[in-house]
Amino acid sequence: MASRAASSKGTIPVLANVLLRAEEGVVELAATDMEVSLRVPLDDAGVEEHGSVVLPRLAADLVRSMAPGPVSLVHNQNEGQVQISGGGSSFSLNCHQAGEYPELPSDNGLGFAIPAARFVECADRVVRAASRDETRPVLTGVLVRIGPDGLTMAATDSYRLAVRTVPLDSPPEDTREAILPARAVGEAARLAGQAKDADVDVALGEQQATIRIGGVRLTTRVIEGQFPDYRQLIPAEFEHDVRLDRSEFLAVLTRIAVLAQRTSPVRLRFEQGQLVIATASDQVGEGRESMPVPYAGEVLEIGFNADFLREGVEGIEGDDVRLGLISPLRPGLLRGESDDHRYLLMPIRLPG
Repeated sequence: MASRAASSKGTIPVLANVLLRAEEGVVELAATDMEVSLRVPLDDAGVEEHGSVVLPRLAADLVRSMAPGPVSLVHNQNEGQVQISGGGSSFSLNCHQAGEYPELPSDNGLGFAIPAARFVECADRVVRAASRDETRPVLTGVLVRIGPDGLTMAATDSYRLAVRTVPLDSPPEDTREAILPARAVGEAARLAGQAKDADVDVALGEQQATIRIGGVRLTTRVIEGQFPDYRQLIPAEFEHDVRLDRSEFLAVLTRIAVLAQRTSPVRLRFEQGQLVIATASDQVGEGRESMPVPYAGEVLEIGFNADFLREGVEGIEGDDVRLGLISPLRPGLLRGESDDHRYLLMPIRLPG
């Protein structure tokens, strides 16, 4: 678990490993890549002598392969090897000294608590919309905002925008927000998904944030910059607000998306009483499928990225999806029965 925060870039060799600290009655494993750090307690452990050592990630693979039973780790200070034994196996691994490992960040910031299931519900539907383009650091993060209206998360890659709000049992009177790396939010959601009935405690500081799930602490840097005002980006009114059967719409999109390529949009053609969904690719072929919808008015045809549209529908809860449309060149908005989750998607200009 701790090694998920270890660095994979290789620029600072010691960061590819895991720090083990053995103190009075407490053993902790920790790792960081200088952006995200994880500190994980090892509850069922006995300390015969205090000390610290930096273990290679290979140690986890070796222990996982051992026969069931106790595992012993022995390291003599300033030596370059650690002995791991158990279940009839014995290994001597090269290691780093604890003094080579950078100091891990401490906890600070304004905190709030939220049930793990609610945190996962919020994060999972938003983090996928964050950008992976490092040239625009702000868009690689997730805006985390807490205030009287609850917890709001928002992410955008400039092609789509996902916004989710969930209530807090004890919301703060003041509003505080920070942009956290999408990777950190996703990792926190993964840990929270394993915690089941536990609470997630989030503390937002000026330069870093700490997320606690049980005894595990995830600390991440805060991304500097101004996040786009998502409230200004979402249109207040739409020419059409079409209600679609979610399961049928998702099934059709999934089939059509098999043919759609990165450069081939999926076409939505709204006609009187029906929606025709189609795509065409020079390399693969073409496909189309129709479904009944309560649409009345002039024919409207609009194109979207197939994967982005499907992910947006997947994030909506309930039996129906509401799709708000203005024109073929204006963004569409996906919602459920309520406005607690909104997914804004830019259209793709269709040829002809």
